[in-house]
Amino acid sequence: MTDTTIFVGLDVHKETIAVAMAPASPGAAFSYYGAIANTTEALRKLCKKLSAGGETLEFCYEAGPCGYVVQRRLSRWGYRCDVVAPNLIPRKASDRIKNDRRDAITLAKNLRSDQLTAVWVPDEAHEAMRELIRLRSLAMRDQRRSRQQLLSFLLRHGLSYPGTHWSKAHRGWLSDLSFPQPAQHLVLEELLQRIERAESLCARLADAIADLLPSWTLAPVVEALQALRGVSMLNAATLVAEIGSFNRFDNPRQLMGYLGLVPSEHSSGRTVRRGPITKTGNSLARTSLIEAAWTYRFPARVSRIIHKRSAHLPEPIRVIAWKAQIRLTRRYRHLIAAGKAACKTVTAIARELVGFVWAIARMVEPKTA
Repeated sequence: MTDTTIFVGLDVHKETIAVAMAPASPGAAFSYYGAIANTTEALRKLCKKLSAGGETLEFCYEAGPCGYVVQRRLSRWGYRCDVVAPNLIPRKASDRIKNDRRDAITLAKNLRSDQLTAVWVPDEAHEAMRELIRLRSLAMRDQRRSRQQLLSFLLRHGLSYPGTHWSKAHRGWLSDLSFPQPAQHLVLEELLQRIERAESLCARLADAIADLLPSWTLAPVVEALQALRGVSMLNAATLVAEIGSFNRFDNPRQLMGYLGLVPSEHSSGRTVRRGPITKTGNSLARTSLIEAAWTYRFPARVSRIIHKRSAHLPEPIRVIAWKAQIRLTRRYRHLIAAGKAACKTVTAIARELVGFVWAIARMVEPKTA
């Protein structure tokens, strides 16, 4: 940083960008530039005007629904631009006034004093994979909701299947149902078609993820994580897409905190109070880990599926995956025997599983990812 550096805070919206400046010179006052249109040309004119005297520009704005478009534009033009975590911006507890001008000035001021925490910005290929993952998550949610609505409809009419739901036999049973009222039969058919459309979308998205995976720079991490029990291709792709670069976490405890799997705490003096997990950070990655952790309630064994997924992987990765099975299955039995609830036990297993995920990912992740 030099005295000619200008720190620029951007409050980015769909149509406008509020701009504030903080010169690096000691004692220089903050200034509000105004609002510009959220377009490439308007942003280029802003950069040209602010750097007309040879000043160096550094930008920042909050992560939000507008994504990383502004950051990528400024980076291509040679400027530094940080996308900062909104929850980690220092704010006064007594501050009850919020508007675009104040937000932009706050960003510029905190950028100059180096009090902002930048988030990891994925490249466009990584973002494309993450969009597929998140759309599939929405499709799975719609599928579960549609199935539940059908089961609730049947239950209201005293119909309940005694076996396993959504098996081949169950689907045959559904196709043979009939109702005395034509409107009721129409509801049944529409619900069945809605479920079929949701299932078809989930299958198409899963195929799209599998097709995109070989060209992804983080594909080796996805393959390596599949050596772990409960981590299928889709589960591994979800973890890697949502977490991003594992190299930014110096130890697994940081990753556990990022995923919200550490206990909350409200302690004072000699009193220590710990509560449920914080559930901060990425909920989709946390859900994937919880789902994987349920498989460790069974005895440790290398099943045919796991052997097929990990046969081509290096020996050190398979060793870590086997250590994970030994430790986590024993840990599950110990916690259950101690009287812990199954849901709390699985959460604890998921938290420890993060350590093995971090260890394997750090072994194979490209350094440029």
